[in-house]
Amino acid sequence: MAQLRRDYEQFKQRGAEILVLGPENAKAFAEYWQKNHLPFIGLPDPKGSVLKLYGQEVNLFKLGRMPAQVMVDKQGIARYVHYGHSMADIPANEELLALLDQLNQTAES
Repeated sequence: MAQLRRDYEQFKQRGAEILVLGPENAKAFAEYWQKNHLPFIGLPDPKGSVLKLYGQEVNLFKLGRMPAQVMVDKQGIARYVHYGHSMADIPANEELLALLDQLNQTAES
């Protein structure tokens, strides 16, 4: 999440909003958000209800949920999905920002 916080303003400049889902309960999630002063939206999903909708993998041998990034446009259509195979398998912000630029350019055409 530090990666997303670092470039948060660049995401906002492109009209994007960041929503992070986490496995913690609402109280633990709120405490983490407040302690770390995260500028984006956090949604606790302890039962995995939302993750199931997007096909996010749970791998108990790798300590739980695998990372997933989904870009959803203003019409609610998922335009990009990346399912990580480990906690280190997360696209760089530069890649995500370039994808946003492409999506925004396509939307303007």
